[in-house]
Amino acid sequence: MPYQDINASLSDADLQDIQQAIDTIQQKLPFLITLTLDERKRLYKMGDKRLAFVQNSLNAAQSNRNILPASFDLEGFSNDYRLAISLADLRMRLNQLTEQVDDTLMAVGSEAMSSSLTVYDYVKTAAKKTPGLKVIAEQLGNLFKAIKSKPANAIAKQPVVSG
Repeated sequence: MPYQDINASLSDADLQDIQQAIDTIQQKLPFLITLTLDERKRLYKMGDKRLAFVQNSLNAAQSNRNILPASFDLEGFSNDYRLAISLADLRMRLNQLTEQVDDTLMAVGSEAMSSSLTVYDYVKTAAKKTPGLKVIAEQLGNLFKAIKSKPANAIAKQPVVSG
């Protein structure tokens, strides 16, 4: 569906339910870890291309248990493989959700910024004749100048939104 202005809200109750669902996910995955950069570099990587190698190795091990030493943990190997497959599927779904949240946040942020600029223009114009608005116009102007003075790479690029 092409992007159109987003007119939605998230109730406190829905937000709380979503946060609880995330908490539940974390509770269901108590074994999750955080690796250091060095640990990430040291570990073997099992991407899509290596998945067939691991799967075939597991099949070979299960079909030929007699060639493995008694100390080889075949059940552990099988469990690691199944968990890796399950986590890869979860990661794909979570990545899709994260991308949708990021895109929606970018779009509604852009819409809010566009509306803010419109309000700023009206406040600047009205401040010339309406008592009390000059201070607000100056505050908005100072905030806007602070945003514009940041280096270009420090400001998230906003999409060009037509509509």
